Amino acid sequence: MTRVKICGLKTLEDVDKVNRYLPDYIGFVFARTKRFVTDEQALAMKRALDDRIQAVGVFVDEPLEHVADLCAKGIIDMVQLHGAESESYIRELKRKTDARVIKAIRVQTPEQVAALMSDEADYMLFDTYKKGELGGTGVRLQPEILEQSLADIDKPFFLAGGLDPENVREASGRFNCFAVDVSTGVETDGVKDEEKIRRFIANVRGA
Repeated sequence: MTRVKICGLKTLEDVDKVNRYLPDYIGFVFARTKRFVTDEQALAMKRALDDRIQAVGVFVDEPLEHVADLCAKGIIDMVQLHGAESESYIRELKRKTDARVIKAIRVQTPEQVAALMSDEADYMLFDTYKKGELGGTGVRLQPEILEQSLADIDKPFFLAGGLDPENVREASGRFNCFAVDVSTGVETDGVKDEEKIRRFIANVRGA
């Protein structure tokens, strides 16, 4: 069954919403975006999070020691990398922690996807490319580009980019992805919307 990740949680109210519907993963964004949370905020949310949900820390070129420290403190269970982190960075991170690693690519061309596939990461994540943005744009990923890249994808992957309760069933079935990842698509006016979360998860699990 396709897994579900609800990314960009910012408040304890967000945690209450996901606890009622139990996605497989949630995301805390430590990169300096509109969804940024501090270590202290993430710790409070992790303590309130249902144990059946794994917390993913989202980073962009973060100092490795900070990422490892968040893992060691149990604030995050997995690591998602959206920057220019090298294979040696991922290898060292995995040496220091037991965390599984997701490496994100903002998809532009099939050739770019093939060139940026990570041998060291446990999972890939494919998101929409938008100049000046590092993810969470709510813009739909062009499926034709990713379809041309499938032969080069040799590990489980998360599908992101413009997913919402209405289109996620078709998208997850089209790509047979390991997981779907959503943030903007389950928000209303920038706030996590409980009904959209419920419908998103129900549509994935009913697919």
